[in-house]
Amino acid sequence: MQIKKLPEDFLVEEQVHLPGQHGPYAYYRVEKRNLSTLSVRDEMAAWLKVTPSYLAFPAFKDKSAIAVQYTSVRKRAAETFEGRGFAAQRVGWGSRALRPGDLQGNRYTLMIRDLDAQQAAAIGPLLETLGQVGLPNYFDDQRFGSFSTEGFIGKAILMRDAERAVWLYLAGPMAGDTREIRAFKRLVRTHWGQWGFLLHQAPQPSNFRSVLTFLKDQPQNHRKALNLIHDRLLSIYLVAFQSWVWNRIFGHYLQTLGYAEPAIMITGLDFPLPESLPDALTQLRLSMPNLTVRYPDALLPSVEAVLKEEERTLEDFKARILRRVYLPKGERPVWFQPQECAAGEPVPDVAFPGQWAVSISFTLAPGQYATLLIKAIAARLGVHVRVR
Repeated sequence: MQIKKLPEDFLVEEQVHLPGQHGPYAYYRVEKRNLSTLSVRDEMAAWLKVTPSYLAFPAFKDKSAIAVQYTSVRKRAAETFEGRGFAAQRVGWGSRALRPGDLQGNRYTLMIRDLDAQQAAAIGPLLETLGQVGLPNYFDDQRFGSFSTEGFIGKAILMRDAERAVWLYLAGPMAGDTREIRAFKRLVRTHWGQWGFLLHQAPQPSNFRSVLTFLKDQPQNHRKALNLIHDRLLSIYLVAFQSWVWNRIFGHYLQTLGYAEPAIMITGLDFPLPESLPDALTQLRLSMPNLTVRYPDALLPSVEAVLKEEERTLEDFKARILRRVYLPKGERPVWFQPQECAAGEPVPDVAFPGQWAVSISFTLAPGQYATLLIKAIAARLGVHVRVR
């Protein structure tokens, strides 16, 4: 079973609320292909002749997809324009920049490939069942693009180990690294401390260069070097580890309730995938770990077990060595139901001769993961899902 074999196999369109009808902010509908949202933002900024921070996207989307997103910019510019990998069309004006709260949902259309006839016939009923019953609302792999086989940068920050955090940033291989960055990080691992040499080898442009320039002059001041990393990236690193602990707490709690099989894998670890839960449990909202959170008594054994394995306590969930970046608070529903689910009839698979393909579509609320739904379908079929 495979998804994202072809670029058009994975389409997502944001459903947004555009505030107001008049004002200095232009709202654009942007269709992108095989580019990350940040890359599109940079391309659009260059075209509009503004700094990238002038463009506000309510959410970030995968590189490996065709995505329709919305952005705002305080500038009067062309009604339509396009560049490498994107096309933008102005759809209105408003009094403020777009915010994450303006995103109301995402509509997905996916092609699932490399199925035998029996598997293809089962996709529609499985999707319908998952839409009716739901599934665990874990954070999926995309949340953990900053995870390294050496650990989480966010964990090192919470441990107040600035040198370790800087090492992970400069040298730790991450899932989201490009080929160029992977090559550079291999060089860092073999030339650690040779800051002048590494500065000349660093990709251009990149935030690596700011950190390396500082370390060249102050090689022992790792805390200051850490704070030279872009705030946006530091926030992503912190939230990744926070989300990982959330996943582990909920997964552990499900295991204590007897839900162990089947399971789905997220960033190298298996998590329970119950076919259903009691209604009272599906309504649970689980707090993100933070300094002041108070968990219900029923969850405390799982919280304590996970934090012990991670060698942390809740008191550690404050980024004390960062100047401007903080861990968010809030709750996350533990269960979700995909909406407006539909599946097409199986068709011969043009990418895998002799096999079948099925198109499915569904709508998810912000923060829910389409890939998690695909993994759940694969688990019910007893197969592994491949990406590309």
